[in-house]
Amino acid sequence: MFTLSQFPLPFAENALAPYISEQTVRTHYGKHLATYIKNLNDLISNTPWADLPLHEIIRRSARDENARKIFNNSAQIFNHDFFFHCLHRGNTRNIPYDIAVYFGGADKFRTQFYSAALSVFGSGWVWLTQDMGGFKIITTQNADTPVVHGMRPLLTLDVWEHAYYLDYQNRRGEYIDAFMDNLINWDFVVENMNL
Repeated sequence: MFTLSQFPLPFAENALAPYISEQTVRTHYGKHLATYIKNLNDLISNTPWADLPLHEIIRRSARDENARKIFNNSAQIFNHDFFFHCLHRGNTRNIPYDIAVYFGGADKFRTQFYSAALSVFGSGWVWLTQDMGGFKIITTQNADTPVVHGMRPLLTLDVWEHAYYLDYQNRRGEYIDAFMDNLINWDFVVENMNL
């Protein structure tokens, strides 16, 4: 039977400071994500869901109205795992050439991603995805994720308040700036492009 364990962070809890504090990482990873994992394990224990890998749980539960709680928790686990891997203090490289060209330059990509992240009403995510040979910047609400829409995620930013409120309160724009200017793990983006 499948039991999901919490994946290790790909960085030290204090590695993102001052842009994301150690306290925020501990709360976000150690409490919010840990709760999604506990909830999912409780929901699927001793059910046929327990025999499925996480991606399959997400795909099947997205189509099953009776499995909304399973979808919400499993998708949030994927989204958070992906988000934490998108973070690296000091940007590991410049924006990949293919992405910059597609959007008409690095500045235009930044403007579009920033605007999308700022426009999310309430809780959600902004994503850079690969779809049909091109790139798209999309937003999703709550636990929704590009993988159930046939798109390959390349980069995401969590814009739920729990991701930034301890450091930025209601100043989401400053949080987005900090992410875009200092925290994107472009090496991880490139790995996802090459899958």
